[in-house]
Formats: sequence, structure tokens, C-alpha cells
Amino acid sequence: MGQKINPLGFRLGTTQSHHSLWFAQPKNYSEGLQEDQKIRDFIKNYVQKNMRISSGAEGIARIEIQKRIDLIQVIIFMGFPKLLIESRPRGIEELQMNLQKEFHYVNRKLNIAITRIAKPYGNPNILAEFIAGQLKNRVSFRKAMKKAIELTEQADTKGIQVQIAGRIDGKEIARVEWIREGRVPLQTIRAKIDYCSYTVRTIYGVLGIKIWIFIDKEQE
Repeated sequence: MGQKINPLGFRLGTTQSHHSLWFAQPKNYSEGLQEDQKIRDFIKNYVQKNMRISSGAEGIARIEIQKRIDLIQVIIFMGFPKLLIESRPRGIEELQMNLQKEFHYVNRKLNIAITRIAKPYGNPNILAEFIAGQLKNRVSFRKAMKKAIELTEQADTKGIQVQIAGRIDGKEIARVEWIREGRVPLQTIRAKIDYCSYTVRTIYGVLGIKIWIFIDKEQE
């Protein structure tokens, strides 16, 4: 069997950069790591609760965290920040207050910024959320995959691969279905590939969605 590796970790240092930037002593490293994870979960939960329900997807592409001694800078990359801002005009300040309460930052300042992505559907996380929403509404999985691929084609990407695994359409036996459009060179380290895996809880059970998007090849 071929050994599978996460395409993002595989490309760290060439086309992919870290989502957390900070320095810690070895004994404090695990604490910092857990803190990052908690911050990300907290923000995702908050956005999920306060987004207008109509869209269903929170549209967070990624959350970058930069830490200094006295400052924690959190940048939220979103596809549709308007939805969050319209539903809660004071949302960001509220989120900042809640985070500060949650983590008891006394001598560290917390700063949250929201950045909009130019092409939301060129991002695998937002696409996965879209597919998850479709599957929850009992749309057939092929239709959902085709629609997702159409959406990425508008965001001019070079290629996309979508994979859904689990009890598809409520069948007794779990299976894996995938579909590919364009090229997705996973072995080429220079190729900039964005990847995400996402879990959907449907009424039949848990489905896993994986999406690979080939954005562009690094020029030498």
C-alpha cells in the first residue's frame, strides 16, 4: 500500500507556511500547542453560533495565530465575513472579550483581525462545509460533488479531487467514492496544493470528506 502523507505537512517550507508562529521553550511547547487548538475551537464555535443560519457554513478557511510575549495576534481568514458582521455588528469585540475571559489573559493583549479571501470557493475548507451542508439536506452525494467542482472552476484552480467515505446515501455498507477534475500532482512538492479533511455527522452516521485543490505550480 502506498504510504499517505498530509499534503500540507509534506510541503512545509516550500509552498506551505505554518499557521501558528511563535517560539517556546521545550517544556512549555505542549501548553502553547493546546492553547492554539483551544483558541481555534473557541472561535469556530462562536462563529457557528452567531452566523445567520441561512448559509449553514461558517466559512472559516483558516485561523493564523502569532504570539509575542505581550501580544497574541489572531487572524481569521473567512470567505464571507459580511454574514458574521451583519448578524453581529459588535461580534469581533465580543469574541475578543470572551476569549480573554476564557483564557484569563492578564498581561497579554489579544488582537483579532478578520481577513476576507478573494475566492472563497477556491478553498477546501469552505467547499467541504458546502458539501457537508448538502449531504445533511439529503442531496445525493454525486450531485453535491459535481456542484462543488463547478464552484471551484469559477475560482480558476488547476485541478480538484473530492473524496467522500462512509455510509453514503444511508447504505448499509460503507464505501469510498471520489471524483477528480483537472490535475492533482500530489507527488510534486513544488505544486501548491491545498487540502482539508472534514467530518460530517449525518443521520446515518459519520461521513468523511477530503478535498485536494491544485492551485498553482511554483515557478523556478
